[in-house]
Amino acid sequence: MKSVISPLDLDVEEVNDLMDLGSRIMADPKKYSHMCDGKILATLFYEPSTRTRLSFEAAMLRLGGKTMGFASADSSSATKGETVADTIRVISSFADICAMRHPKEGAPAVAAANSTIPVINAGDGGHQHPTQTLTDLFTIRSLKGRLDNLVVGFCGDLKFGRTVHSLIRALVNYKNVRFIFISPKELMIPDYIRNDLLIEKGIPFEEVTQLEDILPRLDILYMTRVQRERFFNEEDYVRLKDFYILDKKKMELAREDMLVLHPLPRVNEISVEVDKDPRAVYFKQVEYGMYIRMALILHLLELDTGI
Repeated sequence: MKSVISPLDLDVEEVNDLMDLGSRIMADPKKYSHMCDGKILATLFYEPSTRTRLSFEAAMLRLGGKTMGFASADSSSATKGETVADTIRVISSFADICAMRHPKEGAPAVAAANSTIPVINAGDGGHQHPTQTLTDLFTIRSLKGRLDNLVVGFCGDLKFGRTVHSLIRALVNYKNVRFIFISPKELMIPDYIRNDLLIEKGIPFEEVTQLEDILPRLDILYMTRVQRERFFNEEDYVRLKDFYILDKKKMELAREDMLVLHPLPRVNEISVEVDKDPRAVYFKQVEYGMYIRMALILHLLELDTGI
């Protein structure tokens, strides 16, 4: 039995195999529509989520399985003081696989250590979000045709953005990927990414504050929102929340084949006028996310899919 708590739990070969399976599912969904008949996915979401929770549920339902769980800690026994370890022991008796989101870093790892079923980390605090990483990789590979030889720009909240941290960790495994980090100084990438990963591995990167200056150089622009829930005071959030806004005028500076990704939800950082631009693929990203989660569920349940 295997769990996925960090993107590092999947090696490059496994990730590539999952993306191959995701592509096959997209091409012929009916072929996989009964592969999880009789299986149950538990979604334990201690923190609000729309896309990720519903994506997991849609993935399992499209595979023929069923779902159960809760959408907030308020509707679980956590309000009575039950620990994550005890909760997962109970859930292991009911379900075949579990997706967990928790505001505390490391909580899904605790669950996995006490579980008899596979646990998928659906986001823990500002730490890891491996299935969003798979979604991002799958979207880029599907639309660009490759994951190497790319210039990738990350813009916005790079300090607290768990999707950013996870995607950087995954992309360093591919050849000739360069990073440009665009953020105010208060929201720069943390030292453990800069020093312990990029500098340690000799990965080329730049840190800048102006988005317009680097747009013409990018193959991928990964926009993020400034997350109110990660700030300790409202004043800092208000000051930084609209630091970057991608609009039609800025998009005119970018290449014709640059892709704009966003993990969603969007607030003000991408103007709605950009949605009609064919380079804006953040809503397609949602669909790719469902298919790659279908592939991951099949893989972790060790069902015969040919990978």
